[in-house]
Amino acid sequence: MKKIAYVGCLGLIGIITTEFGIIGILPQIATHYHISIDKAGVLLSAFALVIALTGPFMTLFTSGFDRKKIMLLSIGIFLLTGTVSALAPPFWLLIVVRMLPAFLQPVFISNAIAAATAGADKATEYRLAGIVVGGIAVAMVTTVPFATYMAGMFSWQASFVVQAIVTAIALAGIYKVLPAMPAQERKSYGAQLKILGNGRFLISSAMNFFMIAAWFSTYSYFADYLGKVKGMDTQTISYMMFLFGITGILSNWLAGKMMSKNVPITIALFLSGTILIPVMLYYSGANTVPTMLVIALWGFLYAPCFLSGFAYMTSAAPQAPEFANSLAISFGNLGVTVGTVVSGWFIASMGVAQSPWVGMGFGVLALLMIGWRSVNDRALLGLTAVAKGKSAQVSSEKVAFCSEQG
Repeated sequence: MKKIAYVGCLGLIGIITTEFGIIGILPQIATHYHISIDKAGVLLSAFALVIALTGPFMTLFTSGFDRKKIMLLSIGIFLLTGTVSALAPPFWLLIVVRMLPAFLQPVFISNAIAAATAGADKATEYRLAGIVVGGIAVAMVTTVPFATYMAGMFSWQASFVVQAIVTAIALAGIYKVLPAMPAQERKSYGAQLKILGNGRFLISSAMNFFMIAAWFSTYSYFADYLGKVKGMDTQTISYMMFLFGITGILSNWLAGKMMSKNVPITIALFLSGTILIPVMLYYSGANTVPTMLVIALWGFLYAPCFLSGFAYMTSAAPQAPEFANSLAISFGNLGVTVGTVVSGWFIASMGVAQSPWVGMGFGVLALLMIGWRSVNDRALLGLTAVAKGKSAQVSSEKVAFCSEQG
């Protein structure tokens, strides 16, 4: 199982390099195409919106195909995107080729997680899922900052060259290492869609949405924020992205272990960063060392957000883990879209310094969703206990009655 998890991790590194590698070069793209930074942000939000709208249905549609072939197709399209983007096409075409792989991104991730965790017990399941999702943190510490660094050394197109190379390596790794994984059965739409009528699952989905929106309200404009508010150049920003990612690797591993004991408390602990980080960024001012410490903590608290979304939503729908995973990706990417767009509106009117405070607002809403579900869960446990007590009482009365009659 670990081998499959690490292969999934490799593929996710390629995917995340393409999806989030754009963040470090948004200011350069805006300059090249003579557009505002919030319009350049469409390259990120449009990608995420496609995932949000089509992810679950694409996952169900492809459920009857061999997982290895689907994963190879997904990564192959990401490779095509990086190659075409490196040629600096017209902006409309750049948006189109950025959107194409988004249709299969959730398919890849949900299949990789499902393949890695198949047959595992609950404690091991979170660790294996953590290895797959750990590809996000690894990409953040290696390929994403390296792509930004290369853009600073040469041009923004160099970032897409790096993305193409990384996805080519991932494609080769999946082809070479992953065994054929034919589907056992095609998933039924009706059976899977039943989880959408589960109030507990819907609250969990809302939490995931608000959590990702909170983090990406600021992270989507990471380079622009550090450049304009903290006065850093492109090369320094690439170092900050490296620092951001390296603390995330540790926290992703730690979160996987903590979730095997208590999912809600673990998520709430890391989610508290959406409230702490804006305050700390504000008071760190233009001082380099305090800002670096805040960025390190920021990366540590941010990194497990995707694993948190998967864990929280699948825990509310254990009967349909694969579909729940795809919905977690969709709601998460809807959060990326809304967080990026809403923050972009504030940036356009009030400046990029406001983006962390937008994230704080979404973060408070996410914490409220965790509280809401916890209250409902306790109420449900109480009702269950009462029902069991009444059942036991009725049974004892029946026994007593029968004894009297006897």
